[in-house]
Amino acid sequence: MQLANASREQLQQWEQALSTEYTAIKAQGLNLDLTRGKPSAEQLSLSDALDGILQHNYITDSGVDTRNYGGLEGTPEARMLGEQLLNTPFNQIMASGNSSLTLMYQLMTSAYFFGLDGPDSAWQKEGAVKFLCPVPGYDRHFSICEQLGIEMINVPMTSNGPDMDAVEALIKADSSIKGMWCVPKYSNPTGVIYSSETVTRIAALGKTAGKGFRVFWDNAYAIHDLSSAPTPLASIWEAAQAAGTQDSILQFASTSKITHAGAGVAFFAASNNNLNGFKKVLGIQTIGPDKINQLRHSKFFAVPGSLTAHMQKHAEIIKPRFESVLKHLEEAFGDNDLGQWESADGGYFISFDTQEGLAQHVVALAGDAGVKLTPAGATFPYGKDPKNSNIRIAPTVPTVEQVDAAMKVFVVCVKLAAVQKALSA
Repeated sequence: MQLANASREQLQQWEQALSTEYTAIKAQGLNLDLTRGKPSAEQLSLSDALDGILQHNYITDSGVDTRNYGGLEGTPEARMLGEQLLNTPFNQIMASGNSSLTLMYQLMTSAYFFGLDGPDSAWQKEGAVKFLCPVPGYDRHFSICEQLGIEMINVPMTSNGPDMDAVEALIKADSSIKGMWCVPKYSNPTGVIYSSETVTRIAALGKTAGKGFRVFWDNAYAIHDLSSAPTPLASIWEAAQAAGTQDSILQFASTSKITHAGAGVAFFAASNNNLNGFKKVLGIQTIGPDKINQLRHSKFFAVPGSLTAHMQKHAEIIKPRFESVLKHLEEAFGDNDLGQWESADGGYFISFDTQEGLAQHVVALAGDAGVKLTPAGATFPYGKDPKNSNIRIAPTVPTVEQVDAAMKVFVVCVKLAAVQKALSA
């Protein structure tokens, strides 16, 4: 379907045919959901052996009684599990509860209200605070900034990660920029893996940025590969060491999409200065994390290679869902300009761009036809996509058959919205 050279008569014929098809879809009473990147029940079941794995033995190999208070930094064994995710020495890692998002919120509020380098370093004492946000990006990152009143600045994503020329220029020009959000591997939602050059340049930002600058490195999909030969992500820890900027990097990961999403282990990796600064604040909030759950996870992945084998099982479940989405997109839009998308080799999302100005209309059409999509604009700060074009597709929860059905609806909605736009021009 090529709209650019189509006659008005041809457009009207397409519009009539698509409207008829759309009406028939609505009559089916579908109830399908592609909104959130959650593990499916099938994936969650891969970790059901966590239940009862301790067999009443609550003492870690290092001698920690996990039933008791204390251990703010988490058990050594759990921290070593975090080392596998973050490619950072375990003694630079804290293990916490199930949510890395909680850790990010705690670090953000700690830096904003209390300072990670002592009280005088609190961002709130310096007036306006701004954050760089690669877009499209993760809506929950943006919500944290919005709640704290931190101004967000859009930075375009490229095939190599954030536009680093833009990032470096902005930071040099404005000392009120205190940080940047990053999802470096299988970026949410585009699926981009940051290039080695991008990682090196991000690590170097601490040299030129203003006082208190921090990169929030949310490596949520560090081992969520679909390919058998995934593109490696360069170590931000090693890059920061080489640049002498360890204090500017805050790393996060979790097992929430590896084991049980509501009962995983989250990790925070940073320099000693950042760890000590955070512990001063965290020690007021809690006496220690759930170390019993940390021990469960340590036992579950105790055999060398078990984590890799476990993630291969995840890939076997997820990959057919991704393939279904990509098949429909390629068949419908591979030979025209009605939409563009990223073909990710891992993670949990596929990013799709409609023609400019159509994302909200497509989402509304799909919703009326029984297919829920993430709200248009959610992948941008303040929910405002300047081009009104980006839609995040999350195919992991539905069955393959449901994904297939939902994508048939999605394709019709994109085509119908595009034809209606062409007719109104």
